[in-house]
Amino acid sequence: MTREEVAVICKAMSDANRLRIIEMLTQGEKCGCCLLEELQVTQPTLSHHMKVLLDCGLVSSYKDGKWQHYSINCEKFKEYKEYIAAITCCGKTFEENNSRVCCETKTNKI
Repeated sequence: MTREEVAVICKAMSDANRLRIIEMLTQGEKCGCCLLEELQVTQPTLSHHMKVLLDCGLVSSYKDGKWQHYSINCEKFKEYKEYIAAITCCGKTFEENNSRVCCETKTNKI
């Protein structure tokens, strides 16, 4: 997964309603009518949120009659989780990295 893909997913998940939708979909496939009822938003608002989630690839959908059905795209979600899990802290403090010495050295050279 590229940084650009991760950035788009992070942006998509930066909205509380979209996070709620993701949480709901982790329990299984949901019809748009169920999402509307649970979120208590208008249909155009739900459509916007779903478009963002579909465009970043976290959610998949199919149409059945007049309703859209949504589910988590498990493969994309797994890739995203693995990318985020790989980001770790080195464990060193600011002082241990001698960052001040570096900054002081740069300041003295100017």
